[in-house]
Amino acid sequence: MAEHDIQQTTLDNGLTVIVETMPAVQSAAFSLLIPAGSAYDPKGQNGIANALADWITRGAGSMSSRELLSAFDRLGIQAHESSSLNHLAIGGSALAGNLNAALRLYGDVLKHPQLNEVDFEAVMAGVEQSLLAIEDDPRQKVMFELVRRCFPAPWGQPAEGTLEDLERITPDSVRAQFHRCVRPQGAILGIAGNVTLESVLPVLHETFCDWTGKNEIALTTGNRGVYRDHISHESTQTHIGVAYPAVPYGADDYYQAWAAVNVLSGGMSSRLFTEVREKRGLCYSVYASLNSIKNEGQVLCYAGTTVERAQETLDVLIRELVRIGEGIEEAELARCKARAKSSLIMAQESTGGRAGSLARNWFYLGRIVTLEEVRAKIEALTVDSVLEYITSHSAQNFTVLTIGPEPLVIQD
Repeated sequence: MAEHDIQQTTLDNGLTVIVETMPAVQSAAFSLLIPAGSAYDPKGQNGIANALADWITRGAGSMSSRELLSAFDRLGIQAHESSSLNHLAIGGSALAGNLNAALRLYGDVLKHPQLNEVDFEAVMAGVEQSLLAIEDDPRQKVMFELVRRCFPAPWGQPAEGTLEDLERITPDSVRAQFHRCVRPQGAILGIAGNVTLESVLPVLHETFCDWTGKNEIALTTGNRGVYRDHISHESTQTHIGVAYPAVPYGADDYYQAWAAVNVLSGGMSSRLFTEVREKRGLCYSVYASLNSIKNEGQVLCYAGTTVERAQETLDVLIRELVRIGEGIEEAELARCKARAKSSLIMAQESTGGRAGSLARNWFYLGRIVTLEEVRAKIEALTVDSVLEYITSHSAQNFTVLTIGPEPLVIQD
């Protein structure tokens, strides 16, 4: 796997810039993470970050929303804006020759968004519709609500917002949050493609030299949610969410944690798919994933089943989470490594994926992580090292949330 040149600098205004030069491609992508995610939403107004992610690109500088979208289209920019727990995320990809023009456009978006009240109703309608879609889909809702319970405040605060808070969000409150949070100090810009740091620095200095300030909101960790909960929902199905503690991204044994979860839930030969779905036919869907905030991790598990088989499904699911501590096979780890290598090859070819990884890795680790480093860590995994992690971080202290007609019994 050939290495690309990766360079990093910090502008005078505090914006960190990381550029990975990928000579074999013709495109370029950028990913900008600004500390303005849902964790910063004011109490009782969860959803402001999500609303701002949409509203901020509906006109900027002297350009109306339609004019700005037309400018994106003329440059062939595939743009995206979203909110996450920690960040307002703004990004896009285009031909490498159009990157500088794209960055100039986003300079206006970040410094001079119009935030016109005439667009606000449509913005909030979109936020509400996405939340209603979650309410209408118990499979999504159980995981949405599980995260709210297993992480401490504000780290479980949903990026999407909550329906109960929407009526308290106003144009003025979103504008105020923009002025408080959308600032360059602490923001991270990852760029990947057929460009160099030297080629983008002039436009970055020109565009962002007058963008100043820092998000001054201090986040403090509060209480977490309850360990056992049930949401009543009349249905023929029961949706089960289970979480238990793991290590965060950046921990020394993170890749061992990753491998353990992939043995449980990495394809159709994984433990959960084989034992819970295929052998016993208990459910139509089952999976586990590793979820990390900056200083804490959780394994999140889902199973969807019929009401009649729900209790057995939960019992078998938790039994398999615990049983992995009895041992794993070389073949199981080999399959994990093979899937990871395929993902790395695809990441090597994606400018958007690399730009996002550069920014995220800098946020979590404060340094640049190369694909070669990731590959080496995965190759170094052994059955013994993964079992050592599983032994020291056994599946316990479960958070269990169910959605369905009747609550289930959790055996402690």
